[in-house]
Amino acid sequence: MGVFKIKKVVILIPCYNEEQGVGNVIDAVPKEKLSSLGYDTEVLVIDNNSIDKTREVAESRGVRVISETRKGKGFAMITGFRNIPKDTDFVVMIDGDNSYDIAELPRLLEPLDNDFGEVIVGTRLHGRLSTDSMTKLNRYGNWFFTFLARVGYKTNITDVCSGFFAWKRQVIDDLAGCLESNGFSIEMEMIAKMARMDYDCYSVPISYTSREGKSSLRPIMDGKAILHAWLRNLNWNPRKCKGVSIVLPSEEGMLAKGSSET
Repeated sequence: MGVFKIKKVVILIPCYNEEQGVGNVIDAVPKEKLSSLGYDTEVLVIDNNSIDKTREVAESRGVRVISETRKGKGFAMITGFRNIPKDTDFVVMIDGDNSYDIAELPRLLEPLDNDFGEVIVGTRLHGRLSTDSMTKLNRYGNWFFTFLARVGYKTNITDVCSGFFAWKRQVIDDLAGCLESNGFSIEMEMIAKMARMDYDCYSVPISYTSREGKSSLRPIMDGKAILHAWLRNLNWNPRKCKGVSIVLPSEEGMLAKGSSET
């Protein structure tokens, strides 16, 4: 009989002034359910220079909190990636406003653990949205940006602005050093670059409700940044990024040919 291995899941929660929601997100992490499925769970909150009680609320739950003083979700995520423990198997990102249901996390982990994919994104657009969870402007914007990503990057992702991701650890090791976005365009950049790295990315339907607390999203300004991220990365090549360990499909034939000639 094989030895049963407990796998470690690290949940990253980037936060800017999320004192109203972050405690509820942490409290709702389904640790018992995840433990029964063979996962050990660690929560890491990235406090993105909050001026409210985000840090205090998170620390009162006994989770690790690290600071990123440069304002912007992109900066927070990059810092979170750099602080993932070495023994991590899977990495999860979820927003701290309690608009996503962290109890649905096993739905994102199952395809990773069964090697169906290497990146799983929770899709709100094909999921269950409460009536007041998303404005018409945001919904149309998400459809538009998702369409651009599917056409420009040939990705299977159906919600490129989602704040609920799950990755195999190797993807983060390759991706983290390649990211440049400092704000809400970070999701588009990650999806674009993962597509260029030929990682298998898929979506699963999730629930989405209205956020707790005030949003810092600026639909027009951040929309422009997302569009710029899409354009900027159309010709991006993984070879431009140091530390990437993947072998692209275009290189596999060359490597096979080289090995057969030796």
